[in-house]
Amino acid sequence: MQGKHVALLAGALAALVSITYAQKRSEIPSWAPKPVEPTKYVPPHKPHTRLAEVKSAHAGQKEWSQVVVDDDHLHAAYVGSSPGSKTPRRFHPDTREWWIVVEGQIRFTIEGQDPFVAGKGSMVQAPMQTIYSMETVGDAPAIRLEVNIAHAKTLFPQDTPPPKLPGFEYMAVRLNRTPGPWDRGNRPHIQLDDVANWPEYKGKNFLHRFVYDDRGVANIIYGWEKFLPPLDPKDKGHYHPECAEFWLIMKGKIRYPIEGQGVYVAEYGDLVYVPPFTFHAPRFWGEGPSCRLAMNAYANIAHLFDARASE
Repeated sequence: MQGKHVALLAGALAALVSITYAQKRSEIPSWAPKPVEPTKYVPPHKPHTRLAEVKSAHAGQKEWSQVVVDDDHLHAAYVGSSPGSKTPRRFHPDTREWWIVVEGQIRFTIEGQDPFVAGKGSMVQAPMQTIYSMETVGDAPAIRLEVNIAHAKTLFPQDTPPPKLPGFEYMAVRLNRTPGPWDRGNRPHIQLDDVANWPEYKGKNFLHRFVYDDRGVANIIYGWEKFLPPLDPKDKGHYHPECAEFWLIMKGKIRYPIEGQGVYVAEYGDLVYVPPFTFHAPRFWGEGPSCRLAMNAYANIAHLFDARASE
């Protein structure tokens, strides 16, 4: 039943983002706001954050974190950890958190689940009010991208001493805590190569939703350039009026023309960020398969195309 639900959802999402030329021509245009000047990037945001540069900036550090997304909707950081490093048991009262393992191996212990080890290409999540912890295992350091809703708060079970938090003190509370459900196709752990080999997806361009939450989504967009129409250098793509969007490259290369910024080619582990009102046209790039994990704040985010381009 869950597989059928996921397949139907994937089909609906693919139809949503793969708007055909004929559909765009037949729709009566609407007026949408668009700033006269391109939206400016506000630190820590950059159009293209290279994993190699992040690693170089933290060379020699055993434990480190670098925030790369911190806007009105989502927060994301690369986190590096050394073998044996552990996080305290914790949870978030109102938000879902998710992680993508970029390098190394991490053992996740999530309330209600058997502990598991996640490696490169693994995507992991924990719903609200669900206690979890992490431990870096193996001989090599680990790097993960950690994503949560903007301004999410962290709580700790009473048997876990909380860390110091400047300007705050901790108090004992009760909240009728109930671990969040695993619904709408959300799973604790999936591995990209496994998903790409599911019968409904194998050898095809596909979109699969990994995180489905009221305040944040993450969609696996996987495929080959050879299955796409020929590149149109004049195609500026679409923009989103309500929120930014960002992507972690999980396989191969992705080409990104970004309004006001130029064209970027992002590789494995890189992060690309586009603020609201900014045209962008991501595309699988190169001979092999490519994959980007697309993250934003809305389940069915509006894709606004320039109506003049289809006339």
